[in-house]
Amino acid sequence: MDCRETPGFGIGGGLAQKGTLSEAENPEIVVVAMSPIARHVTKPVCEITYGIREAGIQTSVLVLEAGMGLPRDAPGGASMGICGITPKEVAQINRHKLVLLHLGNIPSHFIYKTRTFLKNVTIPAIVICQAPVEFKQFADIKIRVRDFPQDDAVTKGELVDVVTGVIRGETVPAVKLEEIIRKVKYWYSVYYPADYATRRWDAVGRACRRVEVC
Repeated sequence: MDCRETPGFGIGGGLAQKGTLSEAENPEIVVVAMSPIARHVTKPVCEITYGIREAGIQTSVLVLEAGMGLPRDAPGGASMGICGITPKEVAQINRHKLVLLHLGNIPSHFIYKTRTFLKNVTIPAIVICQAPVEFKQFADIKIRVRDFPQDDAVTKGELVDVVTGVIRGETVPAVKLEEIIRKVKYWYSVYYPADYATRRWDAVGRACRRVEVC
């Protein structure tokens, strides 16, 4: 997996470290990992990235500098809040067309992390998590959610979809990888129809062959 960085430079070789970006030549999709620990890298983040790349989609990987823990504005976060996103990371994400946020297993934690990340990220977002969660839970804390009625959203970025049942530190089931790729293609086509029409994305990987282009 190519999620790696040369110490001190922010790009290039070496093992994945926090605060690092492996950027695709033509950045279309970016997968965001909370940290380089085993629950995120290599499984499932690297498997997700590899599957999307096998489908012919240019995909970058960003490992956050401070993605672990809770944001300070989350319940219980005032005393232990360490989770955040830097202006540099926001700019790196915004160079892409669509962002996939790999989160965890406690909705009361990761919905607040989603709000923190999307406050200044301006591109559409798909959340990938382990626990079941409803769009209303995101909207209730003023995250902008596509097709969900709300007048007081505080995020610039918009949540467009969720993929649940992806377990941290475990191999991603083929059915979940297919769901992720299908939703990436669909939302790319919705937000960037002219660009999408020029793409020749084919599901060529073993786990991806049954995915149809939306």
